[in-house]
Amino acid sequence: MKSHVLGVLLAAGVLSWGAAPAVAHHSFAAEFDSNKAVTLTGTITRVEFQNPHIYFYVDVKEADGKIVNYAVEGGTPNQLRRQGWGRDSLKIGETVTVQGFGARKPGAHVVNGRTVILADGRRVFGFSGVGEPGTNP
Repeated sequence: MKSHVLGVLLAAGVLSWGAAPAVAHHSFAAEFDSNKAVTLTGTITRVEFQNPHIYFYVDVKEADGKIVNYAVEGGTPNQLRRQGWGRDSLKIGETVTVQGFGARKPGAHVVNGRTVILADGRRVFGFSGVGEPGTNP
């Protein structure tokens, strides 16, 4: 009896561990609006190159002079590696321009990035979700 209970608990633990990444993942349409194209220019403050999507954070100076920190969601690390990205592709303190789509939630400072224009003018692609801003999905 004890081994049966232990087996059931072990199986439940393994199944719940495997489901955790699926719970954390979301669809583009659930969080972002393909009709809200945005362009931000600012300074990178943090980079998280991990599954299920990379995130980097950009301090953007608003029209009123206030600095707002935006979270920019990118593709998966594996997808971006195939595009030539790595953990050191975006550097803290670097100025970038991000083109993407804004969050559905009003007031949220989150963007799904499509294109990043680096300080040297290079355009980098490889993000998840729908196409370029200004194009219809």
